[in-house]
Order: sequence, then C-alpha cells, then structure tokens
Amino acid sequence: RFLIKGGLAGAAVYVAYDQGLLGSSTEGAEALRKAQETLPPAIEEWTNYLGWEVRAAQLPPAPKFEFSISKSWNKGVHTVMSALSVAPTRACEYTVEGWKYMKDLVK
Repeated sequence: RFLIKGGLAGAAVYVAYDQGLLGSSTEGAEALRKAQETLPPAIEEWTNYLGWEVRAAQLPPAPKFEFSISKSWNKGVHTVMSALSVAPTRACEYTVEGWKYMKDLVK
C-alpha cells in the first residue's frame, strides 16, 4: 500500500510539474488555459464512450477566472508585513489594557 500511495503521489507531482503548475504564474495561467480548452472535448469523449447522452446545454460553461496569483501573493505579503509592523504597538496596548483589567479585578 505504501508503494502504491507513494507512486501515485510521485505521479501527481510529476504531472503537476510537467504541466507547468509548479512554475511561474504565467506558466500556471497557460496550464489553466490548456485545461479550459481540453476538458470539454474530453468530457464529451468520455460520455460518448460510456454511452451517456449529455447535451452541450446540460454542461455548465467553464468558469472564467480573472485571478492573478502574483497580485494575490503581493497582497498577502503586504498584509503580513503590515501586521508585523504594528504588532509591537498592539502588544503594548493589549498589555496595558490587561494590567488595567487585572488591577480593577483586584480592587
């Protein structure tokens, strides 16, 4: 079982690397474009092979993604850096509030 699972995981990583999913954002966008072009004919071929009748109107259209990985990454980096820059100030504020609360409880 371990060898089968390891082989499947290795194959999945290899396919992801081979298709450009582990590369830059432009390679990922290209892989997404290829998948959007390839999936509808592949689904139609499999349904014909299996004998299922699927009309084009029954299949939902492929979603359109207006998503930039680099912009999302940069926004995440800015958010984390912003949080880290105010962390010492917030820690001091919360400490002062905590001491005030404790003093009020002791009174």
